[in-house]
Amino acid sequence: LPQLQLLILEDAPGSRKALRENYDNLLNVADYCCSNYTQGGLKALEETKQFTTQSLASVAYQISTLASSVLRLLDAQTHQLRGLESSINLIGQVSQTTESFKCNH
Repeated sequence: LPQLQLLILEDAPGSRKALRENYDNLLNVADYCCSNYTQGGLKALEETKQFTTQSLASVAYQISTLASSVLRLLDAQTHQLRGLESSINLIGQVSQTTESFKCNH
């Protein structure tokens, strides 16, 4: 595989792990906010909004980064397939030319 594809494939498990960690962190934040809300009222609500906004922004960034990596991988594979298609077409043309040459001689 080309170097870009290898890099993307190597990054994918790390990105997945980061999303998993974010999931766990979001659960912890939710637990904290629930227990805090019953004790703190309005202040807890504002804190919860801030945590939620920060967490969602972080998750959105990680998903965007992972999606960009997947798109780069797909682009690289498309480029590779186009190269293979060109090679196959050339082989077909050579084969036809060879057959024509044999028939004429």
